[in-house]
Amino acid sequence: MFTNRTRLIQHNPIQFNYGIAVTDIDDDGEFELVVAGFRHPNLVLKWNGSGFINIADPVIADDQRQAIGLAACDIDGDGMEEIYILNTDTFAGQKRVADRLFDRADGEWTDLFSLPVNQRIANLTAGRSVAALDRLGTGRYGFFVANYGGPLRLYELDDDGRLNDVAPLARLDQVTGGRSVLALPLISTGMDIFAGNEGGPNFLFRNNGDGTYMNVADMLNIGDDLQNARGVAVLDANQDGLPDIVCGNWEGPHRLFIQSFDGTFTDLATPEIAAPSRVRTVIAADFDNDGYEEIFFNNIGQPNRLFGFREGRWVPMSIGDAIEPFGFGTGAAVGDFDGDGRLELIISHGETGMQPLTLYHTPNNHNHWLRVIPYTAQGAPARGAVVTLRMEGRLLQRYIDAGSGYLCQMEPVAHFGLGESTEIERVEVRWLDGEMHIIENPEPDQVLKIKHPMSEKIF
Repeated sequence: MFTNRTRLIQHNPIQFNYGIAVTDIDDDGEFELVVAGFRHPNLVLKWNGSGFINIADPVIADDQRQAIGLAACDIDGDGMEEIYILNTDTFAGQKRVADRLFDRADGEWTDLFSLPVNQRIANLTAGRSVAALDRLGTGRYGFFVANYGGPLRLYELDDDGRLNDVAPLARLDQVTGGRSVLALPLISTGMDIFAGNEGGPNFLFRNNGDGTYMNVADMLNIGDDLQNARGVAVLDANQDGLPDIVCGNWEGPHRLFIQSFDGTFTDLATPEIAAPSRVRTVIAADFDNDGYEEIFFNNIGQPNRLFGFREGRWVPMSIGDAIEPFGFGTGAAVGDFDGDGRLELIISHGETGMQPLTLYHTPNNHNHWLRVIPYTAQGAPARGAVVTLRMEGRLLQRYIDAGSGYLCQMEPVAHFGLGESTEIERVEVRWLDGEMHIIENPEPDQVLKIKHPMSEKIF
């Protein structure tokens, strides 16, 4: 499946790297990769037409801290995404250095946690993952932080420009061994949260519609309390129009939680998927543009794995160069950075040894594709929005990524492989506030940028 193209990363130091997030860091309409450097500089990799160059501002590089998890979203409603970088200097509980929350104004980056008005609520608990959360569907996001040995956090910005931890107000401030986070309309029309945990049951917080949440994981059979969650991803695994969850468990059986129409989940992982491994990031994406997503398991110190949906069943696939049997994989992300309509896979390494990033691509098979980018009314990527494509009697759904499980965040794009088909019946975008937009019979092999019905921004 994958061919090694790491040579295209023109600045690729051998260092400890962890999470990866995809965002438009320089507001030029294209997405970049932000890589967490642990005791080394954070990187910002930008495609310049012939390769990836590092454009990290010294403030973002922040080489004196120990970054592991990160995410981006628009918390102040200015149409640009802020970046949350989770730092940790201990395995669990209280840590010495706080996280960063970088905001860009007039070309300058400021850590909002460093401002005197915000220092009292800076996160001083060891965390693992971060996700964007728009709990009210307004287009103004907060950062949900999965902490380990301390309360979960939800940072939102008030109208006076002050950060507040609203997790207690939202009934999210539980203490657990937090590891991974997904945020999307999973079991309600609002943004729900799946939090994968270690040393205790997973959480599934249902959005009550009033800004508060209720943990219904045990009720819906997704607690899995004897396992230790790591990477997690969402996809429609059985083609029934409902979002399902693939959850990697550390050295335990991996799960493929299939959602029923009554809202409950059943683990239907095949023996090949369930086989235990030292899993980190899990990704669901259509790498070969055949119209069906693949499932990628990034393992640390063990061969990576790839599964495809073939003839109604998930089966192992040849992974090619991305097998990395001796790779110290800590994070991974996908995106189409070179604009050829095919997804690139980038893997970070660290924890047990310093290794450079690796980059993989799939051979051009001439399959068709469509990419859809919805934006909020404020003009930022609409993380959490749902995009549905209908073609040839099939319904394909993609969920604009807000946080992809363990440490990472994917590109905020609905990427559809179409196989050999060129006939698309319609594309439907549904935002978190219930607004919808329909495109009839779009042409394939293009990127559609869809503004919110209430937006005045022009693309």
